[in-house]
Amino acid sequence: MARGWPAVLADGLIGVRPLVRRDAATWSRLRAENADWLHRWEATLPPGAVGIPDSYGATIANLRRRAREGAAMPFVATWDGQMVGQVTVSSITRGSAMSASIGYWVAKSHAGRGVTPTAVALVADHLFTTARLHRIEISLRPENEASLRVVQKLGLTEVGLAPRYLHIAGDWRDHRVFQLLAEDVPEGVLTRLRAGGSRT
Repeated sequence: MARGWPAVLADGLIGVRPLVRRDAATWSRLRAENADWLHRWEATLPPGAVGIPDSYGATIANLRRRAREGAAMPFVATWDGQMVGQVTVSSITRGSAMSASIGYWVAKSHAGRGVTPTAVALVADHLFTTARLHRIEISLRPENEASLRVVQKLGLTEVGLAPRYLHIAGDWRDHRVFQLLAEDVPEGVLTRLRAGGSRT
C-alpha cells in the first residue's frame, strides 16, 4: 500500500476520496455522458496491444491492485460530496526518484468551477507531505488548453516535449511535460492556487 493511501481530502465544496466499487453506476454514467467531451484526450490501445477491458469493474480492479502495490492512488473528484471526475496518481516511484504522475478528468457540467485545479492541488499537497514524494509530473497534449490552464494555475514548470508519447484517440500523440518539485512550493500547492497561481 502506498504511503498516505487511502486518503480523503477537501477544500470547501471540492474534495477527493478513494475510488470504490460502489461508484460503478455514477462513474459509468459520467463516462457515457461525457464521451464526446473527453474523447480527444482519452488513452487508446494501439493495434496489437493488450490492455484491461474498458469497463468499470476491470478499471477499478486494476487501480486497486496498483494501489495495494503502492504504485497508484485512484481518487474520485467530488463537488458537494458528489462524484464529478477523477484524479489518478500513477507511476509512484520510491528510492532515488520519489516521484509520481497525475492524470485527471472532470465532467463537462463542472468544468470551469475550479474542481480540477483544486482537486489536483489537494492531491499534490498530499503527495509532497504525507506521501513524502519529491516530484510530480503532468503530461498533456499541446492543444489541450483546459489542462494547460490547470498546470499554469498550479505553477508547474514545463520541462520538455515528449514526441509521440501516448496513444490517444487512435494515434500516437506528442505531449508537453510539466513538473513540480516539493521545494518549489514550500507554502503548499493549494495555498499557491488560492493566492493566484505561479510566482514564476
